[in-house]
Amino acid sequence: MTDFKFPKEEKLKHKREIDLLFAKGKWQTCGNLRIISIDLEKKPQEGFLVSNQKFGVSVSKRYFKKAVDRNRIKRLLRETYRLNKETFTDAFGKNSISMIFWVSNEKPVSFQSLEENFITLCKSKK
Repeated sequence: MTDFKFPKEEKLKHKREIDLLFAKGKWQTCGNLRIISIDLEKKPQEGFLVSNQKFGVSVSKRYFKKAVDRNRIKRLLRETYRLNKETFTDAFGKNSISMIFWVSNEKPVSFQSLEENFITLCKSKK
């Protein structure tokens, strides 16, 4: 049975982890989604032990001035991750740190199109 939860332990919150991600992470883009991630199993970092996957989302204030719009897109991205966590974990690793960005000034057309982009992004992982 698949675990469809998004518990507190999986949320990317610590500045130290985010700084490591931007310093040593790999970027990848698919459609309007861009992800930066680092797999700590394959590339262990000194002083970093992550017992599970950590995931965060970000939407630019530059493109969406209203917080309502930014929050809506972030909710959709988190829901997409939550429902497709197994695919994401297979692609990016069980002990990874990842952050996904919405890189377009257009709102997502529908949840299904966003989910398709997310799955394509996971499957196109090099």
